[in-house]
Amino acid sequence: MRADRLVATLLLMQSRGRVTAAEVADELEVSVATARRDLEALSAAGIPVYPQSGRGGGWSLVGGARTDLSGLSATEAQALFLLVGPAAAVSGEAKAALRKLVRALPQTFRADAEAAATASMIDPTRWGERDRRRPEMVDLLQAAVIRRRKVRLTYTNSARQRSERLVDPWGLVDKDDIWYLLAGTERGQRTFRVDRIVHAESTEQPAERPDDFTLAAAWEEVVGEVEQRRSTTWATVLIDARFVPILRDHFGRHCHRDGEDDDGRARVRLAAPTPLDIARNLAGWGSMVEVLEPRSVRAELARIGTELAHHYAGEHGEGG
Repeated sequence: MRADRLVATLLLMQSRGRVTAAEVADELEVSVATARRDLEALSAAGIPVYPQSGRGGGWSLVGGARTDLSGLSATEAQALFLLVGPAAAVSGEAKAALRKLVRALPQTFRADAEAAATASMIDPTRWGERDRRRPEMVDLLQAAVIRRRKVRLTYTNSARQRSERLVDPWGLVDKDDIWYLLAGTERGQRTFRVDRIVHAESTEQPAERPDDFTLAAAWEEVVGEVEQRRSTTWATVLIDARFVPILRDHFGRHCHRDGEDDDGRARVRLAAPTPLDIARNLAGWGSMVEVLEPRSVRAELARIGTELAHHYAGEHGEGG
């Protein structure tokens, strides 16, 4: 969660005085680009954080290495709590951190800081969905990652085959409300969906982790492999330009606008694992979208159209 990282970054700077984006990235296990954006966000929000260029440069807190929260001005304290406050609605850890931060502030700043922290919130549940809570399994696995202890898993794969494994837990990732465990196994690095872990037991055996391992880099590699598998079939379609954002919402990074056709419609490139996956997403658009290529996607759309026509017109027509 970004707000947690911002607090962690600030506390890291308090202890060291001056840091580089690379040092923050290594400490918090994020990419250098993410660390740089977080530092810039703190500075832009009015926190006394500023960059120094040149050799031996980095990012520093005004006042030096021993600066603490009691050295923040009223405006700076409010800026920090505006950044962190929304996280408290979805993270118990962030809420506890806020309480500690409030106690570290001068008495005269506390009321305004607390008001800033509650000025906005985050509701992670989408419309029409049930409230999603963090799985208890995540807490067990996270503790094993921190303590560096091997975990014995009972795991069910996508083919519903159950197996037992002894793994070295390296890190956890929450992507789109699905948790994943990155771990070392006898066959190298593997990714496990937490919701497919039937049982997990932390052992007292020390876990091994490569010295050069970073969770952000490892996850980026996993995402790249998954996205490559999800984009094996590409199609070119024509659609009214105003509907392109909706296609982007459905296809994500596998939707690229590729200019305009002679009639003014947008030419868009779409990708999915199979022709059927693309056809299923486009079938509901009817004639509003025209697939130019490949023929395999056009054939799937024709098959779906024939199937629907037969089912609703043939079997359930008027007077049927």
